[in-house]
Amino acid sequence: MAPHPAAPTLIGSVQRALRLLEAVGSHVDGAPAKQLARETGLPLPTAYHLLRTLTHEGYLRREKGVFVYGEAAERLTHGGTAQNRRSKIEESLAHWRDVIGAPVYFAVYRDGEIELVAVADTPTAPPVDEWDDFRATGHAHAIGQCLLSQLDEQGRRDHLARYPVRPVTPNTVRDDRALLERLSTVGRMEPLIEREEYALGTVCAAIPITVGSTAAAMGISVPLHQQERLVPAVERLRAEVGRLVGSLAFSISI
Repeated sequence: MAPHPAAPTLIGSVQRALRLLEAVGSHVDGAPAKQLARETGLPLPTAYHLLRTLTHEGYLRREKGVFVYGEAAERLTHGGTAQNRRSKIEESLAHWRDVIGAPVYFAVYRDGEIELVAVADTPTAPPVDEWDDFRATGHAHAIGQCLLSQLDEQGRRDHLARYPVRPVTPNTVRDDRALLERLSTVGRMEPLIEREEYALGTVCAAIPITVGSTAAAMGISVPLHQQERLVPAVERLRAEVGRLVGSLAFSISI
């Protein structure tokens, strides 16, 4: 039986379409179909057909006789950029994890929500188990308290109106008023420490990070029986961040 030609034909079409996309990307102001066909070595009718298909699917736009990237291609580009940013953040967290010897967390406060962006941990230094919704329990963990401490009073009250204080462990702050009083006493760039307020058997600390106008924080956690490590570790983290953050491309656009 003769081999079915559809698969190799389809693969060939995809390869030719990708060559056209690469050719379009090499021209800042776009390029006409004849030039793209010549640069990719494709017959002009084939190039026209693929360019029309790519335009119909949103990967290209035709403007004043030249082809440029469309929204679909731009989404792919932005996705790759976002992944690169996330990788840089994860690499940075892994560095601090190795320096400190404890799990390291990075979180931001975005669109009224606490968002845990990345965590670096190891099998011998596991992260805190998110047994209760991390976003809804910002009052109970160091990362959340650190982020809330960077908001103004109205921002804190708006957050607590959506996520009121509730007991997570027997050590959780007792009510909204007590939490607001605690947050009002936190100095700028001062570490925030909590002991077994989110998870029994764990103590945590977090420091604020400047990322434009967005509240961000880095945190660490250690088991309760190692709590004497917490303050030296968070001070080490603060020193490392102060020394290295200027050379790192922290981004929250991910």
